[in-house]
Amino acid sequence: MLKLNKVIIIGTIASLVVAISAFTQPEIPPAKEKPTNLKVLPKNISDEELTKVMRGFNAALGVKCGHCHAAKPNGEKGMDFASDTNPNKDVARAMLKMTNKINKKYFNEKHEGIIQNITCETCHNGKAIPKTVALK
Repeated sequence: MLKLNKVIIIGTIASLVVAISAFTQPEIPPAKEKPTNLKVLPKNISDEELTKVMRGFNAALGVKCGHCHAAKPNGEKGMDFASDTNPNKDVARAMLKMTNKINKKYFNEKHEGIIQNITCETCHNGKAIPKTVALK
């Protein structure tokens, strides 16, 4: 029964991200620029940790920064990391909240040889849109 619940949860995660599409412009915010508009990640996150998280998204979904972040206005080069105009940014926030909730509820105990938690990679496997698992 627990296994079926996990499959249903993972299937739900997969269906929530079907609308995600890839963009380009691989750019990480400059280390001296203090992050703003953090709604899910800790407000006091270090530049190194933020970069690690963002690169984790890049690898897990096979996307570049422009997948979630908006370009700077007026044709300036680079990303406006604080902007919320790209709807994929809210999808990413929702996915983080959901993943944290699932991990807290289902994976809060350590078991030898069994998955310790889920991450973006669990469903996405390097693809912007994860493969939906059909129940038989």
